[in-house]
Amino acid sequence: MKLDGRVCLITGGSCGIGAATAREFARRGADVAICGLPEDEALGLSVKKELEGFGSKALAMTADIAKPAEAVRCVEKTVEAFGKLDFLVHCAGGPAPGSLLEVCEETWYKAFDIHVHAVFHLARAAVPWLIKQGGGGILLVSSAAGYRGCLGAIAYGVAKGAIPQFTRALARELADYNIRVNCVAPGVIRTRFQDYLTPEQVQNNIQNRIPLHREGRPEDVAAALVALAENDFITGAELPVDGGMTMRMV
Repeated sequence: MKLDGRVCLITGGSCGIGAATAREFARRGADVAICGLPEDEALGLSVKKELEGFGSKALAMTADIAKPAEAVRCVEKTVEAFGKLDFLVHCAGGPAPGSLLEVCEETWYKAFDIHVHAVFHLARAAVPWLIKQGGGGILLVSSAAGYRGCLGAIAYGVAKGAIPQFTRALARELADYNIRVNCVAPGVIRTRFQDYLTPEQVQNNIQNRIPLHREGRPEDVAAALVALAENDFITGAELPVDGGMTMRMV
């Protein structure tokens, strides 16, 4: 599927994986709407300017998509601005620290709000438009933590583990409408999400945990997402983008 003239909504698009994905879609001729948190508004506007530099029409919004009404509003504003929607890409996320006995209830529920419930509300708002277009795609970002669990962050690991199952279930539901649903599972990706790591932890990841011996870049994940968007014979798939980390399983 060519991306020229397609319209894509990317959550978490003001920074990190979301911003890299927005750039990659724009390079391929798509028009792109991004949404990010209100505190990242300046970053979002900067990304919007970059997208326009590729010749794309672009829209930057702020929203807390953990709130159902704001998730729906992002879809509605995208359609209002561009007249249609071809791809929904959910990159928004965030940390959720704490073991079972440490994590507070607010952190537990918020992890599911942003990583799982937001997808439900976004998809419910987007799918009627994808059907109207005669097909399209939904792309989600899971995590290697969804395979392995996440020591010291049980809410994050469990929430991310729900995304591949949502992907498979929705892919089966929507296949008759020519709507493909896929997800990627990043490993250690150098974004602000990793800023808490010490230099020693970074070096341990590179030397002992990642077979390709480097951290991933947001562009690595973006390239995988765009490849899944362009290939119209893949649905219900989960693609690791982790330098072989989950293969190693240590």
